[in-house]
Amino acid sequence: MRTLSVNTRFFEFESDFVDSLRCVPMIVRYKLDTCGIKLKLPEWAKFNVKHKEMLACMRCYTATEIENYRSFVQSLVYTYTGHEASILGQVNDSWNNIFEVPEEVILKGEEWKCPKISIRNWINLDTLQRFALVKLSRSGHEGRNFPVALREFGVV
Repeated sequence: MRTLSVNTRFFEFESDFVDSLRCVPMIVRYKLDTCGIKLKLPEWAKFNVKHKEMLACMRCYTATEIENYRSFVQSLVYTYTGHEASILGQVNDSWNNIFEVPEEVILKGEEWKCPKISIRNWINLDTLQRFALVKLSRSGHEGRNFPVALREFGVV
């Protein structure tokens, strides 16, 4: 997986939970994928706000930063739950391919009757925006934020 540096920020479509950080924001999800940890929502819910904010703001780009992030998440999970953090398997990082809109994003757009994302629009999105659209497209997400994210990102 190719890792790109991204600035810490929250999306407008996350505004209903970002103040309390009751859900895992996209910036943290991106960093978790980068460091290879699967964090479950019940684990996240046990963390205090300070630790959640730290996870959002910590750098996770260089090999050292990625290892530090991974170690910090593992220590938090163990401290708060008493068990080891789950390790991610192979990550399908289709958001890093800027020359092709991932099939799952196309299908989610069709499901929500959104205009098709052009390759030009896809290329113009930044890494975290592409990541968010891919994550919102995958099974396990109800997807209601997908069309909201498209509007926020200026794609539709």
